[in-house]
Amino acid sequence: MNISEFEAEVEAVLGSLPQWVVEQINNLIVVVENRPKHEHDPTGVSLLGLYEGVSLADRGFDYFAATPDQISIFYQAHVTLGLDDEALRDEIRTTVLHELAHHLGIDDERLHKLGWG
Repeated sequence: MNISEFEAEVEAVLGSLPQWVVEQINNLIVVVENRPKHEHDPTGVSLLGLYEGVSLADRGFDYFAATPDQISIFYQAHVTLGLDDEALRDEIRTTVLHELAHHLGIDDERLHKLGWG
């Protein structure tokens, strides 16, 4: 899968979100990057995605005029998994939904109940 196809797949996941999720998203951008600035997380595992910002659950009355939160989905980390196209699409979906859950303030238990983890 080339990067254009990968970006289209990320867009497809975002386009398929349920309305209740779309209505909650606030001050967020989603980008595809070739690789993270820091190649590995502290556990030494290659990062597939990263959420940077203040989750909706943690925003208080003083949250205003903030720069957008950002979800980065990393192309190289996904393609180096060596998955076939269908499995790669599933992994992209899982990564996007997992990072989006961080933005929404959804914990891991609820994430798994939604089928997003």
